[in-house]
Amino acid sequence: MSQTSPTVAIGSLGTIGLSVARGIIENPRLGRLVSVAARDVNRAAARMREIGADVPIVSVAELAEADVVIECAPAAAFRDIALPAIKAGRILIPATVGGLLAHPDLTEIARDSGARIIVPTGAIAALDAVRAMARGTISSAKLKTTKSPHSLAAAPFFVGRNFDPDAVNEVTLIFSGNTLDAAAAFPANINVAAALALAGLGPERTEVEIWADPHARTNTHQISVVSDAAELDVTIRVLPSPENPKSSVLTPMSILAALEGLNSGFRVGS
Repeated sequence: MSQTSPTVAIGSLGTIGLSVARGIIENPRLGRLVSVAARDVNRAAARMREIGADVPIVSVAELAEADVVIECAPAAAFRDIALPAIKAGRILIPATVGGLLAHPDLTEIARDSGARIIVPTGAIAALDAVRAMARGTISSAKLKTTKSPHSLAAAPFFVGRNFDPDAVNEVTLIFSGNTLDAAAAFPANINVAAALALAGLGPERTEVEIWADPHARTNTHQISVVSDAAELDVTIRVLPSPENPKSSVLTPMSILAALEGLNSGFRVGS
């Protein structure tokens, strides 16, 4: 990979992908955007023109020709984007962190190919502290996430259930279980839990609670981790994306920060 200007490709050009593309175009020091993949080629090309980027729209397999592949797609497309990049030994920055739990073999493939998977911290404050605590013994790790009922309503968890988000009139516990089950039930809402699990106790031992609050104006994440070295309690409130309330405005910022860290001679945190 070039030490000064890595080539960058983006898989999917929805709310997150478009924000990341715009950030790269506005700050060329982050890298050189060379390709984008999207289901609607004409719409993606129009969006690229709107932000002043003359970038080809390619197949997901062709994204792997870039040094860095940024995955910003729905969960169903995660593997199609991630696998070619990992097999080619590229750097993968996934927005859909839960995809790593659904496809654990990708980590082994990355070890064999020399690829790097860099998980952006997103809405998790103190992720570096959790990784440091994992050098010792973590006895418990828990995430409590509170969101608007409408941001949760389309999740697979509700298939076959009679869930009306408009009928939720008080703060209600929707789900309680481990991260592995939460990732399957809420794939678009649980990236914070996935990142916490990967940094610490793993997906089977990291507890998750998902609450619906009809008055929520932010996505609130409360993280509690106990180890033999420290106890961590962190609460972060992030604004949901106006275009996609399942995500937050912080997600593309976090991806851009991760990209910046690849090229910086000085950085704070991992």
